[in-house]
Amino acid sequence: MSIQVYGIPNCGTCKKALKWLQENGVDYEFINTKDHPPSREMIQAWVKSLGSQPMRNTSGQSYRSLGDEKKTWTDQEWIEAFTKDAMLLKRPVFVKDKTAVLVGFKEQDEVIRQKLGL
Repeated sequence: MSIQVYGIPNCGTCKKALKWLQENGVDYEFINTKDHPPSREMIQAWVKSLGSQPMRNTSGQSYRSLGDEKKTWTDQEWIEAFTKDAMLLKRPVFVKDKTAVLVGFKEQDEVIRQKLGL
């Protein structure tokens, strides 16, 4: 079983997540979303699994530069925005068996293990 981790290499949260995976012996593949942005279909599937709200990188410059109308956007509008700018996606996104199972990373062993099916 392999897990795909979508993020960017210089993201502190991604670094912590990858370190945790390594320390816990979890096989993973890291996908740099700057070099390989996720497709619309992938993002649609992620939003279907997790919802658009948890997927939003609200601390990023891209998010802050969006207008106030973002507060009323539908999932479809968020999918469109995520597709155009992968920096709007919260990082990292953990994908297992082609399904997004977790977004973001807080070092809570039990929650991570449960979400990743470890």
